[in-house]
Amino acid sequence: MKLRQNYTCPLELVHDIIRGKWKTIIIFQLRNGACSFSDLHHTINGISEKMLLEQLNELKQFGMADKNSYDGFPLKVEYFLTARGEKMLSAIKIMQEIGVEYMVEHGMTDILDKKGICYEPLLYTKK
Repeated sequence: MKLRQNYTCPLELVHDIIRGKWKTIIIFQLRNGACSFSDLHHTINGISEKMLLEQLNELKQFGMADKNSYDGFPLKVEYFLTARGEKMLSAIKIMQEIGVEYMVEHGMTDILDKKGICYEPLLYTKK
């Protein structure tokens, strides 16, 4: 993905860098450390191998992720977050919290339960 030449603010640029359905999910999946392509593909529901590779390459291009390749057979490649990716992860964790709060408020906890995402039941009711 190519970035535009002109931006009105840094947030607009960052939005373009992480735009799309998969990049934030990939960054979140890399939160626990290096991960193989295969592991990423199996843990991200609905992403094709082609799309995962494309998104990983874009994350590498923008300095959010990188990879280590190891000699031997079969070839082993692990992806990991860079320092910039770790900063982005901090923002994504906040976005995750906001999403969880919203889902709890709107009775969407079945999705959270299915994915094993912890949450606190509402301590108040909407008026």
